[in-house]
Amino acid sequence: PTECQSRSFLMHDFVFQGFDRTANQNFGGGNTAWEERTLSKYETSEIRLMEIVEELCDSSSFECNQMLEEHEEHFETWWFKKKTKHPDLHKWFCIETLKVCCPKGTFGPDCNACVGGSEKPCHGNGECDGDGTRGGDGTCSCERAYKGTFCLDCSDGYFNVERNDTFSLCTECHTSCKTCNGATNQDCDECKDGWEEDDQEACVDVDECSKDSSVCKEGEYCVNTEGSFSCKDCDKVCSDCTGPGPDQCQACAAGYQDTEGTCTDVDECSQSEVVCTKEHQECVNTKGSYTCVCSSGYEKREDECVQTPTQGKKSLIKRSSF
Repeated sequence: PTECQSRSFLMHDFVFQGFDRTANQNFGGGNTAWEERTLSKYETSEIRLMEIVEELCDSSSFECNQMLEEHEEHFETWWFKKKTKHPDLHKWFCIETLKVCCPKGTFGPDCNACVGGSEKPCHGNGECDGDGTRGGDGTCSCERAYKGTFCLDCSDGYFNVERNDTFSLCTECHTSCKTCNGATNQDCDECKDGWEEDDQEACVDVDECSKDSSVCKEGEYCVNTEGSFSCKDCDKVCSDCTGPGPDQCQACAAGYQDTEGTCTDVDECSQSEVVCTKEHQECVNTKGSYTCVCSSGYEKREDECVQTPTQGKKSLIKRSSF
């Protein structure tokens, strides 16, 4: 944090935590004249000041405790002598005494007003560099919809609903417009990429998928979106396609065939030509392919199907003891 921020955090804790914590402390909340007189003395007492100060920093926070020790006399001066005339501790301590901060809406060593004035820095449409500190150069970082030195001009994609020398309201253009002067697609000055002007001078979507030359690679189909497009994988039964599903194939993948406009699996095992040619082999059809397995009672050894050996029965010999 900056010097201004670190001191401001300390002042905030002093006022909002310390004051609240010690308010009406050790009093029952009755309405007796004695309590009122005693409470009045406690409110401005050294005891209350010490109770606030002692709880401001964690014992482990070296920086906070060092800052507190450095400014102990300032706290005492304000508490006993300045509090009534200068009730705003931050203003008296950070701005007027230490001169590490500036009033809100001002910046730099001399606390000059930000662009647009201290009441409305950057005309309410951005952040002033160094606002409230003795640093910065006062330049504006405009919000997304605004641009320019004064944050009064509209960024590309936005247009002015209202504008004068001190106020500007920018609203987003239609999604089809790169720049515009109104809210509809007929108010575009220039269309965004992926959009084009029609006969009514309105920006409309370009359907990239309807073009003669394919914008997607083989094995993919095109999906049009507003201002763009995307490519998605064809169904696995297709080698090329015009859309999702096995009925949108332009050509079937290996292992599939066209059946009344839909790619279906070829059952290689039922064809006249035998595909599993080795002895004791059987064909098992799979989606898009097939596999050869050994017939029942046979097992694969060194790429051949051989008969599975049977276990002979062992005779049991009983030994009798004499």
